[in-house]
Order: sequence, then structure tokens, then C-alpha cells
Amino acid sequence: MADFDLASFKAALPSRGALIGIDPGTQTLGVASSDPDRRIAAPVRTITRSKLAADLAALAEIAQARGAIGFVIGHPLNMNGTKGPASQRASALARQVSAAFGKPVLLWDERLSSAEAERAMIAADLSRAKRAAAIDHAAAAIILQSALDRLNWAG
Repeated sequence: MADFDLASFKAALPSRGALIGIDPGTQTLGVASSDPDRRIAAPVRTITRSKLAADLAALAEIAQARGAIGFVIGHPLNMNGTKGPASQRASALARQVSAAFGKPVLLWDERLSSAEAERAMIAADLSRAKRAAAIDHAAAAIILQSALDRLNWAG
């Protein structure tokens, strides 16, 4: 079930189990995962997008390996909060993930997550090539960590 309301999403989750974070792009899906207690997000990998079935199969492999109980998908709103084409694609992906896995799905505001990931990698003195290879799944970890922080803060 795709859900845009944080309280409903949280209510649908069991007390333990990992969440999968996704940074949706037109060419890649950055993927991150949380620990089962949903305290810390870590980058997992970047999936090069192809057909929907292949993308979902790659996500299924990651979700199964980590015992995922839900998904947090980055929602790329415009800076003024309006929805554009990227937002519509993320919403479509959320519906597809929900239908494929039957697990709670939350769209989470991801404005500036890639910029934040890039700043962190520059601070860590990663080369441009290493940053390019890791930016998507690093952004997914930032999106997921932000959602985890809010879920945990909300009590």
C-alpha cells in the first residue's frame, strides 16, 4: 500500500524489520537499507534501470536479503513544493513497488538529498569517479535516514 501519510505508514509497520530506501532516477535506482531496529540507514547499491520487471526483481533480491518490511521512496518535489514530472515518476514507482511487494510504501521529500550526498563525499575526499559511482545509493541512504529519524522522533 502506497501511503503518503507518515502516521499511517508507521502504523502499518511491524515493530521490527528493515526498510528499503530508494532514490528514483530515470536511469538508476539508488538503494539503501536500514537495520532491523530502523535506527541507521546504509547505502546498498545502485541499480541500472531497464525494464520494470528487471528493476523490481533487483529490488526484490535486496528486500528479501534484508528482511524488508517496507519501502521509503524519494519524492523529488520542486524547490517550491510543487510536483513536476520527476514527482509523478516517483509516485508511479511507489504504486508499482506497492503492487509488486504488498508492503507499506512511503513517499519521502528528497529535495537536496543528492547535493547533501555529494557534499559528504567531497568532505570525505572521494574522487569525482568514486562520487559518480556512489551518489545514487548515498542519496538513498540520506533519504532513508531522514525518514527513519522522523519515524523514531514521532514516537
